[in-house]
Amino acid sequence: MLQRQSRRQFMQSTSIAATAVVANPIWYSTPAQEAVVPQSPNERWRIGCIGMRYQGSVITREALPYGDVVAICDVDRHVREQARASFGSTAELFEDYRDLLQRKSIDVVLIGTPDHWHSKMVIDACRAGKDVYCEKPLTLTIDEGKVLCRVVDETKRVVQVGSWQRNDARFRQAVEMVHAGRVGKLKKVTVLMGKNTTGGPFTPQPIPRHFNWNLWQGQTPDVPYIPERSHYTFRWWYEYSGGEMTDTGAHHLDIAQWGIGAQDSGPAEIEGTAKYPSVTNGYNVALDYHVRYRYANGVELEVLDSPRGEHNRNGVMFEGDAGRIFVNRGTIAGTAVDELARKPLRRENWKVYSHDNLARPERMGKIDAIKNHMGNFYDCTRSRDKPLSSVVNQHRSASLCHLGNIAMRVGSKLSWDPLAEHFIGEGAAAANPHLRREQRDGFEVV
Repeated sequence: MLQRQSRRQFMQSTSIAATAVVANPIWYSTPAQEAVVPQSPNERWRIGCIGMRYQGSVITREALPYGDVVAICDVDRHVREQARASFGSTAELFEDYRDLLQRKSIDVVLIGTPDHWHSKMVIDACRAGKDVYCEKPLTLTIDEGKVLCRVVDETKRVVQVGSWQRNDARFRQAVEMVHAGRVGKLKKVTVLMGKNTTGGPFTPQPIPRHFNWNLWQGQTPDVPYIPERSHYTFRWWYEYSGGEMTDTGAHHLDIAQWGIGAQDSGPAEIEGTAKYPSVTNGYNVALDYHVRYRYANGVELEVLDSPRGEHNRNGVMFEGDAGRIFVNRGTIAGTAVDELARKPLRRENWKVYSHDNLARPERMGKIDAIKNHMGNFYDCTRSRDKPLSSVVNQHRSASLCHLGNIAMRVGSKLSWDPLAEHFIGEGAAAANPHLRREQRDGFEVV
């Protein structure tokens, strides 16, 4: 039986308070540098934007210092017209992203669509010769992530995934400190995330004339139009996403696995429990979920969901035999953090980037202190180095999220082969079919 640690036990197990904020995390003894902003028109991107509601508009705004929007695509005519008014009055509008990709003048594609479109769009953009910034999570299934990694390697395109916490000073500092042994030998990582949203039953509605519902659905099953399936609330339907496990999890589990030192690999065992809604035509992702992973190096990773109304208290706890570090978007705390003032992480001991082989040694001075995720992408499109949230490590982080959802659905302890990327041993026959999903004709990820 999987023993569940409560949120209260999680917070009481340490002296770290969630209100202990370090406003200016101490990295090392030399000043940080920003990404280089293009100074001439020839250095600026010509940007094509796909999916412009919510995150699509966010990442487009972040890209404006580095380029100009020349093309906009969204299956909702109202959204794409509003986007043109906001970001590029002369931008060409498209309903189908495949038409946008045929425009040879586009250098970079930004993808802010729902999760179930990410892999196929990145693959198609790479094959069209574009560099890509794609929102997280990178994939809908583990198997499509394998295809995506192969295509990016074959095309040699630069792909940055929107797991921006990797460029947040607090999270990077926490990972660096763990790698530097500041908590001793790492034993356990605990990730606290929010509850999934519940709702339904919802009533099918006529498809709006300005909205291409068939194209929005893509590879997923063709079902009657329900407004709550699309736009922001798609993430609470398993057909299109994975709930909190792939939403917040794509951020926090990425940091956890990075700290564990397995970002290009994965766990050896997974065990999960959850309840599921029984409502028809309603949100269907897990309720009251709990997952535990074990890695080959002995480190345990536990995922807990927090009480409703306390989503802002989520975060990542690294625990070693010599201390703990707690980190979230407003906090980094722990005895080891307090000691940084007299014992900083100096440049010669800095391991995070060099461990990833993300840059040639002669370029370390230019990207080692970038605080801007889009800026890191811009720098790498010029240098052809791997960005911080690369396809390989983000496929592995997304896989970690998917493995948790699979374990909860199967309901038994599972063994995972991170090299072959499939389940082995008892339970494998029930779990391996979840590595992929049926795809509609014309929308296959290949």
